[in-house]
Amino acid sequence: MKIKDMCEVERPREKMLSKGPQALSNPELLAILLRTGSGRRSAIDLAHELLCLTGGRLSVKLAPDPLKMLLSIKGIGPDKAATVIAAMELGRRAFEEETMLGSKSLCEPSSVYDIMRPHLKGLDHEELWVIYLNRANFLIAKERITSGGPDSTIIDNRQVVRRCLEHQASGIIIVHNHPSGSPRPGKQDIIRTGSLKKALDTFGISLLDHVIVCDDCYFSFATNDISLP
Repeated sequence: MKIKDMCEVERPREKMLSKGPQALSNPELLAILLRTGSGRRSAIDLAHELLCLTGGRLSVKLAPDPLKMLLSIKGIGPDKAATVIAAMELGRRAFEEETMLGSKSLCEPSSVYDIMRPHLKGLDHEELWVIYLNRANFLIAKERITSGGPDSTIIDNRQVVRRCLEHQASGIIIVHNHPSGSPRPGKQDIIRTGSLKKALDTFGISLLDHVIVCDDCYFSFATNDISLP
């Protein structure tokens, strides 16, 4: 059934305006973003197919390549795909604003996990991020440094030190993900972290923690007193 053939109070856009967005299902909200259907398939039908591809989950990262996934659905072209991706990115940024308050000292690994999970959740490859902090451990900036394979990524000590100096950071926290689902550090994780710490010590920059993030858990070097070589 096409949306225009539905009872007016049940059409997603009209329903949202009269009852509020919380009254709509996920497919109905997505249908508003998609605007129109294709052929005999309504925007709600397209939304259902999209959610089937994501296992029914609404995530800021719908897939490793969300554009490719969206364009694989007949009836979703570049314009519709761009609208959905933009909405998901706005949701991620809104969540980040709530969890990453610049007026708070960033010292708990749970706070680091909350900040970085939207960036790293659902990835099928490892990424290394650096969080730059001032002397009070307030956030200056954060950025992805490297992107690797499914079970490894490289820490470029010189690049990290250079970026610390450019940001005038007094300390950093490094974060990377384990797509395997286990946050426990491997031998190479420990060796590379120790090597980076030595490089940072030369410039008086503190390595405050190394947090390994999985979809639903994390591991903190600082909390677990990992002995670095």
